[in-house]
Amino acid sequence: MEPPALPGLNGEQRTEYKKQKTDDGPATTDPHSHAHFHPQLHLSAPASTTLTKKRAPLQAVAPRVTRNPVWVRVLLTGIALAFVACFLVLPLAAVFAEALRKGAGAYFRAFADSDTRSAIRLTLLTVAIAVPANLVFGVAASWAIAKFQFTGKSVLITLIDLPFAVSPVISGLIYVLLFGAQGWLGQYQSAEHPLFPWFQQWLNQHDIQIIFAVPGIVLATIFVTFPFVARELIPVMQAQGSDEEYAALTLGASGWQTFWRVTLPNIKWGLFYGVILCNARAMGEFGAVSVVSGHIRGETNTMPLHIEILYNEYNFVAAFAVASLLALLALVTLVLKSIVEWRAQRAAS
Repeated sequence: MEPPALPGLNGEQRTEYKKQKTDDGPATTDPHSHAHFHPQLHLSAPASTTLTKKRAPLQAVAPRVTRNPVWVRVLLTGIALAFVACFLVLPLAAVFAEALRKGAGAYFRAFADSDTRSAIRLTLLTVAIAVPANLVFGVAASWAIAKFQFTGKSVLITLIDLPFAVSPVISGLIYVLLFGAQGWLGQYQSAEHPLFPWFQQWLNQHDIQIIFAVPGIVLATIFVTFPFVARELIPVMQAQGSDEEYAALTLGASGWQTFWRVTLPNIKWGLFYGVILCNARAMGEFGAVSVVSGHIRGETNTMPLHIEILYNEYNFVAAFAVASLLALLALVTLVLKSIVEWRAQRAAS
């Protein structure tokens, strides 16, 4: 059976169409439905190429990646490793080498000294007070900044960043001007006609002393370390938003229940990270503590201050032994920091 005349095709196109229909199978009266022939789309093309050419399969094009030459990568890696080796690894190795220069016996005898043990106890006591105080402040401040809008919010954020901009020595001098013998508190204690005589009498009876005593060391340490927890929690809380808290309150949860069961689990890794950084800075603080401590041996010397005294006395083994203890605490802090980062990334994925 001859196929009907196809409108719009010349003689050559009709011949090619008949030949293809003979090869593919019985002819159909609807050439437009044939998979290999579309006369309306290919009238202007030659028949031999239009009817027999097949479309090439699409292939995925890999994105172009910029690669630096090998020598550039080797050079940059070498510079980074050399920097780490010169400024981190070698000084740390020198501390332990000098501490053990006269043997393990001399190393451990350095910790048998009563002044050294007193410095270690004072450092741990200061950390035990400063870190929980900054923990409470950091959680409260970050919650207020991330969850609420209030007047003075930008001022609060600026005050949180203040210890980063002020020298620790300046912060120590601030406490000396406030609580020293010539400061506000000292002048109040020696005033002839104080505003509250009963308060002056209470201070003098109990011999309240802040500067050159443990309270001044704790206050100075709190000042230089309080941004760490807040600065870690603010971006975490801002990224999480308040939808989960609102949902918990809508379901009848109280404020404490919302905090313990919704907010705290979401911020725990950021909280741990901030506490670790705060603890590391509190143990190694020197400038502010040096101003307010008075360097009273066995009473107001922390570990960094005691290391300075031992070194100035040319007791190098003992000085480096105490410094190695601080270095070990720093390494433990670094390991904990890495674990917290790994757990946070694993929880996020």
